[in-house]
Amino acid sequence: MAERTALVVGASRGLGLGLVKELVGRGWNVIATLRSPGTASGLTALAENSDGKVRIETLDLEKSSEIDALAKRLSNETLDLLFVNAGISLGRIKAAAATREDVARLFVTNTVAPIHVAEAFVDLMRDGTGVIAMMSSGLGSVSNNFRGSADLYSASKSALNKLTRGFAAGLGDRRLTVLSISPGWVRTDMGGPNAMLSVEESCKGVINVVETKAGTRAHGFYGHDGATVAW
Repeated sequence: MAERTALVVGASRGLGLGLVKELVGRGWNVIATLRSPGTASGLTALAENSDGKVRIETLDLEKSSEIDALAKRLSNETLDLLFVNAGISLGRIKAAAATREDVARLFVTNTVAPIHVAEAFVDLMRDGTGVIAMMSSGLGSVSNNFRGSADLYSASKSALNKLTRGFAAGLGDRRLTVLSISPGWVRTDMGGPNAMLSVEESCKGVINVVETKAGTRAHGFYGHDGATVAW
């Protein structure tokens, strides 16, 4: 099999780091981004011991200029996978109680910046089999929203799904697959210690979805188990 290259945005810890580990374990070359140099010892150690399979780049998703600068630095790359793993949360705070500044940061990071990344790197994707994947959430499903928890976070992921669908619809002649993926309830800093899935279990399933759907040139919303998630 020819070498495959992935760009994982937001790889310093948790699911992002888990995705890098899973991809490397399957023989992928990975370009992994973190927000601040020297803040991700796990990712740094992985890169140092990867025989060149992992390369680290710095990217702050809140700064649009850094997205464009990274795309310029990587302009000679051909990407088989762009995985945008962006997610911050305001916890269970109600929308009316959140500051406008916090809401703006939430939606920039979770919703707007990922689409900016997709638009900045779309021309670097391998035609035919290239995959652009967004880390969404089951909480982003409007149809399945029966609990009303973490409303702002949920809304930001629903909005990401909407913008991702629009991005996919606007690809024109580009033959790419665009995925919105829910990783499940995972034991991370955000998911908490009582979550059902380990990072390893979730990421194995997520990359299974990526590899299975590559080449289909469609857009869908899937769980880590490959099941379709209702919009």
